[in-house]
Amino acid sequence: MTAEAVSLTMTPPSLPDWVFPPPRGFVAEDLDHIPDLPAHTQLIDGSLVFVSPQRDFHTSALFLLAVGLRAAAPEGHRVRREMSVKLGPRQRPEPDLIVLGPRAVIRPDATFYDAADVVLAVEVVSPESEERDRERKPALYAEAGIPHFWRVENDSGQPVVYVHELNPPTRSYVPTGIYHDHLKVPVPFDVDLDLTEIDTF
Repeated sequence: MTAEAVSLTMTPPSLPDWVFPPPRGFVAEDLDHIPDLPAHTQLIDGSLVFVSPQRDFHTSALFLLAVGLRAAAPEGHRVRREMSVKLGPRQRPEPDLIVLGPRAVIRPDATFYDAADVVLAVEVVSPESEERDRERKPALYAEAGIPHFWRVENDSGQPVVYVHELNPPTRSYVPTGIYHDHLKVPVPFDVDLDLTEIDTF
């Protein structure tokens, strides 16, 4: 191998300019203007967060919950998958699922919703995002005042739903139940869902 060939093989690949934050750092609106940004990129604490390809469990659990929530949602509520939520100037995560309240303005060209529009945020935990889904993102949702949060874990291919409700004075979530085979809750509205039906999706 020639010296030139060795030099070429050892040259690290160049990174696109958008990977490097501007002097002020990234802000929520940047996600709409960075060219060639990978789909579903999130902004957490001013840093870009990229997602890995999703596993079958993640997709199936998400579809099961989306169908169940849409069937149960009262008039005026809307269920959205993989839409980002602006929580603050440097916070724009993308929950796996959100439920929008009746005061939310639904726009076909919307790329995100404000925290005040969201009554429920749902995260289906993936191995590569365990810390974010279990700790950082719930803390951010609570600080932003989102009333309800569900975390979905994989237990041998079956979903387990951990339900949390906001304690407004502390801006933190309080666990209110763990649901294995059957999810039945009265808030944010009545939901009655057979979690074992994941096998049908």
